[in-house]
Order: sequence, then C-alpha cells, then structure tokens
Amino acid sequence: MNETLKVLENRRSCRKFKPDMVAKEQMDAILKAGTFAPTGMGKQSPIIIAVTDKAVRDALSEENRRIAGAPEGFDPFYGAPVILIVLAHKDAVTHVYDGALVMGNMMNAAESLGVASIWIHRAKEEFESDFGKNLLKKLGIADEYEGIGHCAIGYAAEPAKPAAPRKDNYIYYI
Repeated sequence: MNETLKVLENRRSCRKFKPDMVAKEQMDAILKAGTFAPTGMGKQSPIIIAVTDKAVRDALSEENRRIAGAPEGFDPFYGAPVILIVLAHKDAVTHVYDGALVMGNMMNAAESLGVASIWIHRAKEEFESDFGKNLLKKLGIADEYEGIGHCAIGYAAEPAKPAAPRKDNYIYYI
C-alpha cells in the first residue's frame, strides 16, 4: 500500500496531547498542505490562523468551552499546544466545503509527519461572537469570514486507538 493511503487509513483523532510545541518545520509543512487543498473554482476562500501563543490558545479554549456548555476547567482542545483555525470567506458559495478540505489536508499532513490532530467544532459560533470578531480585528482581518473548524495539533501523549470497523453499507455501486 502506498504511503498516502497508509496515512489516510491510520489517522485518528487525538484526545490527549503532550505540552511540547510542534517543531516549526513540521508546523510549516502542515500549514502549507492546508493551502494546497482544492477550493471551489480555485477561489482559495479559506484562511488559516496559527495560534501558538499560550495565552491566546487558552482564551480560545475557554471561549470554545463556554459555547459548548462544557464544565469549568475542561479543555476542548485536549491540551494541544497549537490550534490552527480555519475560516473561509462567506462570499464564496463553496466556503464551508473549501474550509473542510483545508482541515482534512492539514490533519492528514500532520499524520504523515508524526504529529497528532483533532478537528474541534464551534469555530462558527466563536467568530460570530465578540471574542472572535475582536481577534480578527486585532489581526487586521476585516472581511466576512465564517469559522469552519479548529485543527488542534501536537504530539500524542498516548498511542492512537485502532480504527473502528467500517460499516457494511458505506459504499454503493451502480
């Protein structure tokens, strides 16, 4: 089996990360992979915000926890030291799909480099809130973007669980 197919079959969501920062070369490669995701009509509607600052990461985690209604002290990013936020320009009719492909590319690139990942939702709600709007404003991002997801990355603190068996009715032929 070729290496790409191995990565696609072996990637699992990580729910327990080590606190170690992801190596810059690995993070840059993961981010670059995100920029090469297919987008509708080639419009490249998504943007990626790489959060490595612990204070910003922790504030983002708290906002995400609050939106989720999770208990105080819960970290919805499972201790991941890096959060890659994907947003996509609302003017592109395919913006949600474009952003989802960016997320997938980054998670698969991370796996290929030995970096664990997980997709965390609620980015849409975060960037509709004052918290998200203020973050974008601080970054000088003024256009209308919708939060698509958070790609939390880091090194796994424990081995990944094996894949669940694939359901019988996953594929239909005509």
